[in-house]
Amino acid sequence: MSGARTSEADEAESLLSAAAVRERCGVVLAAAERGETPHFRVAPERLAAAAERVVAVTRRRYPDLNVPYHSRWRHFGVGGIDRAALIAPGADRGADWLERARARIDLAIVSVLLDAGAGPVWRYREAETGAVLARSEGLAVASLRAMQQGLFSSDPDNPWRADAAALRGLTADRLAGAFQHGPGNELAGVEGRAALLRRLGEVAGDAPQWFGRPARLGNLVDFWARSTAVPDAFGRRDARGPGEVAAPAILRLLLHAFGAIWSGRLSLGGVPLGDCGRHSNVPGDGLVPFHKLSQWLTYSLVEPLEDAGMRVTDLDGLTGLAEYRNGGLFLDTGCLVPRDPELPKQTLDPFAEPVVEWRALTAALLDRLAAEVRGRLGKTAAELPLAAVLEGGTWAAGREIAAELRPDGRPPLTVASDGTLF
Repeated sequence: MSGARTSEADEAESLLSAAAVRERCGVVLAAAERGETPHFRVAPERLAAAAERVVAVTRRRYPDLNVPYHSRWRHFGVGGIDRAALIAPGADRGADWLERARARIDLAIVSVLLDAGAGPVWRYREAETGAVLARSEGLAVASLRAMQQGLFSSDPDNPWRADAAALRGLTADRLAGAFQHGPGNELAGVEGRAALLRRLGEVAGDAPQWFGRPARLGNLVDFWARSTAVPDAFGRRDARGPGEVAAPAILRLLLHAFGAIWSGRLSLGGVPLGDCGRHSNVPGDGLVPFHKLSQWLTYSLVEPLEDAGMRVTDLDGLTGLAEYRNGGLFLDTGCLVPRDPELPKQTLDPFAEPVVEWRALTAALLDRLAAEVRGRLGKTAAELPLAAVLEGGTWAAGREIAAELRPDGRPPLTVASDGTLF
């Protein structure tokens, strides 16, 4: 029996990686190309049209083709306002680079974990600018303003932090108030979002090796600075500053550090698998990992780490994000066609096989679409990594075509959200 548990734990460990996302989603795509998938068929002849749309959107948004990474930091700057400059205002009074990095990582983690679908009616009115924002941009700005007001900090003199003590005590009512949730302006999954942040506080408090004592999310930068520092001739690892870390290694740590926050998800050998579903085309246990929010978080930590002097490598070791804008692009351009024409009229459980199949095909097709886009733009993978293709890009194109086809801009499939997945 212990041998079986060990084997399961080893498999679980392998599934907690971007490589597993790419490999298992590739299995589903190969089945689709053989005509064996039960819910969608692939129309490869439509990939060129999808690529042309992404190219057009990319050229319009970034005419010089100097495309930044797809990350939460793009949303903080909506409307051309540099809200990131507000973070850690003590910087202009001599705060060091490490404290600025901690504050930026605090915000990125909380904001990304709150970045599940807001729902069709929710809006956030930013008092400071008068801007009325929806969806991801609204959630981003709301989370930044909530942090500015100290919602995630237990230190009243230092609002720009997210620490375990404050997160553990966060109520749904306080989160709802900060996000202006109420009748006629309902934010989907408020209870689930608050519960997720409470669990986040609990796991951070139980992992001082990563989050320090007292536990704070941004202390991750201290961990990476210590573990990657280049030693000097005397072996001192803090003498020359931080070194380099691979993006897939960042993801792996996040999956281990935060795995326990995903309540009710699949586990294997006692190891939580996070954002992972099952599909009948995958041999054996059928498990298909996606790690959408964790990969989105990894992308969003790159800039704070780079600003702190670290070098983040192997960004293309991550995958595309299996979420409704990227997935909607493939459905709305005809690259994916539901076998059941009634499927778009249904409200689907996020772990139902049709949704797992849609997400798996999305993640796998994003690699192929990226190659098509680069070819049309005359860029290499080094010049236009997957993170830039997503930003340029696929996510914006998915949103744009959704707005063209449906009055409220909703995605082509309706997936029930508990506020912690999409």
